[in-house]
Amino acid sequence: MPSVLAVHAHPDDESIFSGGVLAQHAAAGARTAVVTATWAEGTHRAEELARALEILGAGPPRLLGYADAKVPDSAPGRPRFLDAPLDEAVGAVVAHIRAVRPQVVIAPDPYGGMTGHPDHVHAHRVTALAVRASGLARLHPEAGAPWQPSALYLATHPRSAAEVVGGRLGRQGTPVDAFHVSDDAWITTTVDVAPWLPRKLAAILAHRSEVVRGAAPGRIAALSPADQHRALGTEWYIRRDLALQPATGTALRA
Repeated sequence: MPSVLAVHAHPDDESIFSGGVLAQHAAAGARTAVVTATWAEGTHRAEELARALEILGAGPPRLLGYADAKVPDSAPGRPRFLDAPLDEAVGAVVAHIRAVRPQVVIAPDPYGGMTGHPDHVHAHRVTALAVRASGLARLHPEAGAPWQPSALYLATHPRSAAEVVGGRLGRQGTPVDAFHVSDDAWITTTVDVAPWLPRKLAAILAHRSEVVRGAAPGRIAALSPADQHRALGTEWYIRRDLALQPATGTALRA
């Protein structure tokens, strides 16, 4: 199993979108870690994140410390993740990539992972830039020695799963066509995470404040075991290779 670094926008995203793969890799002895863009150290959600990562075997939280787009007091005195200078946010992720030296990086898809939350979309943008910059010595030299991951995996949901997954994880009454999903043809990797589902569920429910307020972890907690399996027993990814290929030919080609 390759070493994995997942970059997500909020505490609980790591467990919902990639908790199965993180638990799978940790159980096989691979190094795993998680970077979370929003919420600051000392907040209740940072504490819940620490418990979730302990369950998943993904090490201590790695917090960028920006504010959630919709919760200003998630990081008092810090800008919203969306408002932070782009180069600053990219450099912060580069520093974690170079510190962890993962073979694989996980990030949200370009649509923002089912809900289309603007922080999810921005986490995709920032991570897509960071995985390239991390391998270039002249970019962000203050962030450590360069390291190039082999692949970026975008956590997503295919259109064919929108009714099964979205209908169970989404808010009641949300039409299926409102979910932000990917075309089935884009999916490169489908992972059956049923063997690690108990650990994934425990990590999701560790985000206790989100359970109590009825956010996604709360809706998951209210599902029957069968529906939890249907909604969370599979994870889908779009792979993007990062290794540079030798140039061939003398002209640009479509």
